[in-house]
Amino acid sequence: MKLQGKTAIVTGGGRDIGRACAVKLASEGANVAINYFASSAGAEETVKQIEAAGGKAIAVQGDLNKPEDVDALVAATVQAFGSLDILVNNSGGLVARKTIAEMTLEHWQTVMDLNLTSTFLMIKACLPHMESGAIVNLASQAGRDGGGPGAIPYATSKGAVMTMTRGLAKELGPNIRVNALCPGMIDTDFHNIHTADAARRGLEATAPVKRQGIPEDTANLVLFLASDDSGFLTGTNVDINGGMLFS
Repeated sequence: MKLQGKTAIVTGGGRDIGRACAVKLASEGANVAINYFASSAGAEETVKQIEAAGGKAIAVQGDLNKPEDVDALVAATVQAFGSLDILVNNSGGLVARKTIAEMTLEHWQTVMDLNLTSTFLMIKACLPHMESGAIVNLASQAGRDGGGPGAIPYATSKGAVMTMTRGLAKELGPNIRVNALCPGMIDTDFHNIHTADAARRGLEATAPVKRQGIPEDTANLVLFLASDDSGFLTGTNVDINGGMLFS
């Protein structure tokens, strides 16, 4: 029970990677507050799964681009569990694939806010309640290699999350460690919606591990970065892509 007595917030915890992270942290003793925007059924099911295993969790709806919703999430977490030790910034998305030539300013700002501004707002709201602990950001392999076709805003925002992670590690140490992970092809709705099946099959054929990742692969790394097992790591952006890119 590596996180016994700790409290974690997992944003976007109603499905896929966020859900796997919430369940994994709870399995190691953490109380977990699960934020969701639209996946209410998934968030409630995640809470039930955690409680059935003997853990404690709550689900809190909120738009993380609204400071009032962010503050309400943090307040509900502290009220329910009395403390805050771990923040997992998982919420985000690509929205749609568009080239720069066809892109509107509104689309650019939407994607940047979804991935970057929300991370800023969550960290800013959590810090007054975190005397120590860990922040784990979800960046992306796209932040390393520029992403696939039509994903420039997404890749740019994730690259910014990587840089933010480095800067925060300097600013918040030694009491709070800040790390990020850079997932490649993980079998989630993100790729069900935005990635052609042929590209996914091609990755399975060429990746050294011969498969896509699964949400639990990512959750295992989040647990490591959130726990004292990674106590000498801060400011890192850890690749998890089955060997498709080496940084």
